[in-house]
Amino acid sequence: MATTKNLVVADAGVLIHLDELGALDVLSDYAAVFVPDAVWSEVLRHRPQALQNKSIHLVYVSAVAYSPKVNAMAKIFTLHHGECEALSLCLDREIETLLTDDTAARLAANNLNLKAHGTLGLLIRAVRQQLRSADDIVQLLAAIPQQTSLHIRPQLLNNVIEQVKEEWRDKQ
Repeated sequence: MATTKNLVVADAGVLIHLDELGALDVLSDYAAVFVPDAVWSEVLRHRPQALQNKSIHLVYVSAVAYSPKVNAMAKIFTLHHGECEALSLCLDREIETLLTDDTAARLAANNLNLKAHGTLGLLIRAVRQQLRSADDIVQLLAAIPQQTSLHIRPQLLNNVIEQVKEEWRDKQ
């Protein structure tokens, strides 16, 4: 049986960006990736093929009621509907990890004592979990500006690429 530690809830950005890179398989070691209705609808609008990927176990969740805590966070951090549903789903199902690239959603998750991981962190994790080679991940990271809609500062991206290269060199 899956523990809540092996379950995650996804916001739209991570699913879209990983699919743009052809890298949704980096989520394959999670027992399930829960996707609330509003997030599912957003991904369906922008990147429907991401929802048909067979390498990961996506679980659609309809009608997610906002938690009172998330309502408070929504006002503070100006969260969108999908982010509110994703955070509420984490709290409701006691799932401790939210996958999101949205800064406000990450801050809200932190305030709710949830972990938040974005596309970059998931790609780095894929090397550590031996789901992809370091060379693969470096190529995917380098492709982000051309292949994805993810907005990231070039210096941050370069630092992450160097971090992956260093970590991989140390293990050779």
